[in-house]
Amino acid sequence: MYSYSEFDESFVRARVAQFTQQVERRLNGSLTEEEFRPLRLMNGLYLQLHAYMLRVAIPYGTINPHQMRQLAHIAQTWDKGYGHFTTRQNIQFNWPKLEDVPAILGALADVGMHAIQTSGNCVRNVTADHFAGAAADEIEDPRPVAELLRQWSTDHPEFQFLPRKFKIAITGSPNDRAVTRAHDIGLRMVRNNTGEPGFEVMVGGGLGRTPMIAHIIREFLPKADLLPYIEAILSVYNTLGRRDNKYKARIKITVHETGKEEITRMIEERFAELRPFFGGNDQKLLAEIEKAFAPPRFKTTSVDAYNVFYRTNPTFRAWADTNLHAHKTNSYAIVTISLKAHGATPGDATADQMREIAALAEEYGHSELRISHEQNVILPHVPKADLPALHARLEKAGLATANVGLISDIIACPGMDYCSLATARSIPIAQEIATHFKALDLEHEIGPLKIKVSGCINACGHHHVGHIGILGLDRAGVENYQITLGGDGTETATIGEKTGPGFAYDEIVPAIERLVRIYLTLRTSKEETFLETYRRTGIDPFKAALYEGKDTQDAA
Repeated sequence: MYSYSEFDESFVRARVAQFTQQVERRLNGSLTEEEFRPLRLMNGLYLQLHAYMLRVAIPYGTINPHQMRQLAHIAQTWDKGYGHFTTRQNIQFNWPKLEDVPAILGALADVGMHAIQTSGNCVRNVTADHFAGAAADEIEDPRPVAELLRQWSTDHPEFQFLPRKFKIAITGSPNDRAVTRAHDIGLRMVRNNTGEPGFEVMVGGGLGRTPMIAHIIREFLPKADLLPYIEAILSVYNTLGRRDNKYKARIKITVHETGKEEITRMIEERFAELRPFFGGNDQKLLAEIEKAFAPPRFKTTSVDAYNVFYRTNPTFRAWADTNLHAHKTNSYAIVTISLKAHGATPGDATADQMREIAALAEEYGHSELRISHEQNVILPHVPKADLPALHARLEKAGLATANVGLISDIIACPGMDYCSLATARSIPIAQEIATHFKALDLEHEIGPLKIKVSGCINACGHHHVGHIGILGLDRAGVENYQITLGGDGTETATIGEKTGPGFAYDEIVPAIERLVRIYLTLRTSKEETFLETYRRTGIDPFKAALYEGKDTQDAA
């Protein structure tokens, strides 16, 4: 993985020193909260319902054991002993005291981390496929390009005050595990007719109050042209994007109002102007960055013992079936550590769990870790021969929940338990769904099913692209939960369809059960997933089951 250069170290330390002075001025009253707000947001510090929240960047989800231990130290020293991993592949600390934030930022700088551009109308943390560098279907590791984009966008003088926040996602695989089509810019690596790798470029995706799937504006862009092309997109958006209405300021609205053809023409025209100025310097930098992402020296080990253990140990087999994915080296596996134990808060990890994950990465995983946008942690390179021992350690740490991709592996935003923008609770809904279906002993029978929960219309829980999406709203002071069906965040991305009137807090879990049971009735085989069944039958049978006995004349 990339390590800080001397420039990076100097830059981050200067920002820490600057913000330390700003915090001192806020504490002594020299700055009002209104004056302090833009300064703290530039350093990832939010004011939530009950306390400040610090959002720490984990660029493209890559982190090493030393950094994970430092996050554990921060959680235990300056917070309440845990951190929350987010759908942006970041970590949030929900309870820091303002006077402690400079010390936290200093501790982050000690291990090559920061909180810069995790807020504000700038290019946010670039996210990537959480299996990057390991996946069997990968064309190339996308993280060097993501690191190039990170360096280019950090403190970029033209793009620090965009019309609105800006998010880029990248995957090196034809199978999209980074939800690229729901981003302002999505990049999916593909090959052209001659086998050359490049990128499919998508623009104008986003969720929130106006969900849209991104438009493909380039089916193939050579890697060498990527940075000037991205700069052209940002330059056009910075010129056209609306600043009179923050709800219409995202690039998806700009694309919609301008038209795909016209904005593509403008981007291509700007790209032609910018391209000569790069002169290949970006490619020289990329070549240097790529050296830092050389794959580890994979071991040549027998998988016989793993195969025997898989056949003879049902608990291990259930975990392996859900939490392991194909690695590009046959004797290895990609391990997803679920942070979704039944009844737990999705994405939360205690300091002790973070330390154990760090130790496991060192002992079994070539000291590499990834944070998933699905709020789990990945060990990307584990020899199959070591999996039984790894699983035993995970069991002792309470981290061996065998549910990745199943109904209890729920994405949920913090909701009204923490967020000042939320209009309903998300965490308790996720917890109750998980424990309910565990009690029914149904989740393995149901198979792959992605439920995503948002506590407000801003959609931080990505509910629009959930197979079942749940949106919490406020209806005359009462929590009301709207359900969408058929969403998809992969390469066949789709926005979910609203089913109709919402459900009260105490009605939502029974409603989800009705949807699941009608799916089990409708599917043609155990191999047909919920999403496949929904796409085959359409919404009508699900809607009929969902509203059976309910007054559908309620306001939607």
